[in-house]
Amino acid sequence: MQLFYNPNLDETSSLFYFDSEESKHIVRVLRKKVNDEVLITNGNGLMLSAKIMDNNPKKCEVEITGVKKVHQKNHWLHMIVAPTKMNDRFEWFLEKATEIGVNEITPVLCERSERKTIKLDRYKKVIQSAMKQSFQAYLPKLNDLANFSDIIETPTEGGLFIAHCEDSEKFELKRRVIPDKPITILIGPEGDFSTREIKAAKEKGYLPVSMGRNRLRTETAAIVACTTVAMINNG
Repeated sequence: MQLFYNPNLDETSSLFYFDSEESKHIVRVLRKKVNDEVLITNGNGLMLSAKIMDNNPKKCEVEITGVKKVHQKNHWLHMIVAPTKMNDRFEWFLEKATEIGVNEITPVLCERSERKTIKLDRYKKVIQSAMKQSFQAYLPKLNDLANFSDIIETPTEGGLFIAHCEDSEKFELKRRVIPDKPITILIGPEGDFSTREIKAAKEKGYLPVSMGRNRLRTETAAIVACTTVAMINNG
């Protein structure tokens, strides 16, 4: 069964009409018929089962037949990642991080960033698609592009980490993550964080960490970080 997304549904919803694009997909592509079942999430913890009442390819009508509340996990992972020069690599990160279970993503503009603009609407679509593909009830929060200096000045709870490539003392991320606690991880651009940025982050309480001995691309490091946190919290 395929999962669909609509943020306007809640526990009181009874009848619902898909828009023309999704109606066409349901009827023409998936070939769903009257009385067939579909599953919908509102991206905020609800999974709603529904039955097709009218398989109109322009306005497919469904009746909500059941509502299930999925509880959020105890930990909260906020990934703050510099967008990569090649946009498809950052979109790959967004997709895979969503599948793994990230809660919040903030693209960050750093001193050495090569990409200084983002396509927020496009990124949101990538995340929505990944949420549906991986059958999740929560849509990760995607923030707009933020400056590094503003990020580290923002009060944040839980573990604060910055991953960088400079030859200085660092700790293994997997040995510093505490299960069931909020976690914020900073991942820099292809040229790494500047020495000044690393120093500023450390002064604000960010602990320098490593994901292993190998030097990783931005998007690879971000995925390793997501996986590490997921394994510690799901183990």
